[in-house]
Amino acid sequence: MIKIQFSAEVDAAREAGKAIVALESTIITHGMPYPQNVEVAARVEQDVRDAGATPATIVVIEGVLHVGVGSETLQSLGQMTNVAKLSRADFAACLATGGTGATTVAATMIAAHLAGISVFATGGIGGVHKGAERSFDISADLMELAQTPVTVVAAGAKAILDVPKTLEVLETQGVPVIGYAQDSFPAFWSATSELAVPLRMNSAEEIARAHKMRATLNLQGGQLVANPIPAAAEIPSAELAPIIAQAQSEADAQNVSGKSVTPFLLQRIFELTDGRSLVANIALVRNNARLAAKIAQALLKN
Repeated sequence: MIKIQFSAEVDAAREAGKAIVALESTIITHGMPYPQNVEVAARVEQDVRDAGATPATIVVIEGVLHVGVGSETLQSLGQMTNVAKLSRADFAACLATGGTGATTVAATMIAAHLAGISVFATGGIGGVHKGAERSFDISADLMELAQTPVTVVAAGAKAILDVPKTLEVLETQGVPVIGYAQDSFPAFWSATSELAVPLRMNSAEEIARAHKMRATLNLQGGQLVANPIPAAAEIPSAELAPIIAQAQSEADAQNVSGKSVTPFLLQRIFELTDGRSLVANIALVRNNARLAAKIAQALLKN
């Protein structure tokens, strides 16, 4: 049996039939140091509330799946060490063994679906890593989008990835990639890229209708809503490209591989941009939370 504990706020929203937005927990445990991690998580939750929905931060604590956390739990989570980073492969094992773990995009989608939540806001999805033709390093996020019916709002895929191949895999898996109010696929820290989005929608209502139509057609999987970072907060892709290339070159030289690649690259990019990448990351997550809240509300109206 799965032990699911809803926070009082989420429980009240469920009872009242109000809009709820799922939020991941790896940004708290693996994204930044304490107390900044808690401050940012609380700010993102408040962004969801201010936009008219209820935030549900998802985490596993001692074998219990928490859907929504109170301020005390959020503070405690922000200071925990040796917290597992959960994806589809190890989510069930963590629950079964009474473990504690923060949820990635894939695990958050699974948990959100179990809890009856249809919309999830994150920073950027994982995808196909550069050199995947040799390493076969492809994020489980892509396959989760292909099978779990949750609409995910993100600022595209992380720019450290092989984004063209990521889009190819999403297309092969039948995942709708929807550009929000623009024709260019956003590049995480940058608002635009040279890649076009397969679909464009200009309102939360259109996205909500597409989500419901997939269910009507009995189509598996969710949707990826590619929401560009606000222009005032972006780092132009032309400026970032050589920085990402340098970080990747250093990772290769040091034989960094597997799950260590992403944190290594993000840390080096943070250092090489004098912290601007983290400022941009916070801005895009907050922006995604606000759009996700609008979509969650639109799902209740359509």
